[in-house]
Amino acid sequence: MTSRLLDDDTLAASSVVANRDMNRQRQLAGVNSYQRELGFHPLDWLRTRLASRRHESGPTEVRWLDLCCGTGRALLQAAEELRGLGLDDAVRLVGVDLVDAFTPQPPDSPVQLITASVTTWQPPGPFDLITCVHGLHYVGDKLAVITRAARTLTDDGLFIADFDATSVRLANRQPAGRTLTTALRTTGLTYDTRRHRLTRQGHRDIALPFTYLGADDHAGPNYTGQPAVHSYYRHEQNHRAEARTVR
Repeated sequence: MTSRLLDDDTLAASSVVANRDMNRQRQLAGVNSYQRELGFHPLDWLRTRLASRRHESGPTEVRWLDLCCGTGRALLQAAEELRGLGLDDAVRLVGVDLVDAFTPQPPDSPVQLITASVTTWQPPGPFDLITCVHGLHYVGDKLAVITRAARTLTDDGLFIADFDATSVRLANRQPAGRTLTTALRTTGLTYDTRRHRLTRQGHRDIALPFTYLGADDHAGPNYTGQPAVHSYYRHEQNHRAEARTVR
């Protein structure tokens, strides 16, 4: 076990977490954008979903939740485009970030920007689209965020996040590796190792066989080249097997 594990309250004060700039200047579309990172344009996805709902005489509102939203710039740009299309009342946009460094917005903006930790914040209801663009790199209990997102989806919603599987470590300091990716697949999550992209389609109450132990903010750069956080877990199936062996 690493000799220095932080709980999430202590981790929140870390310079690696609180002062990160990974997601601060990212636009909705273009070169440095959500569209590029996610592989699709979120606004197009929301408009398609809204059109489908209206065709089926379903709910008249679609919801996008952006976890670790940075300044909230992408959500604000989406709101501006939706207003130009006359759809600003039909799409709910919510962003959550640990640091209150949000781009100023007009009083009548439909975007709700919340300063909170994504590991403890409780969503007010289901969302059609949940994104986390490079935010999980700086989170302590990453698996808690992932499982909560899956539970927060609508029945046909989409969760998509950048995720570095090697940042999830076991008590012996080694990456959880295939133990983790197998558990993710078993619960219906898809992990693209080449793109470091995690997705889930549709609501599901899932449980992963890991118990969170703490985080290490001295992990160094990950695949993005930016300093990141390793999250440590106990794998419960292995733990129970070891306990039986000891007895």
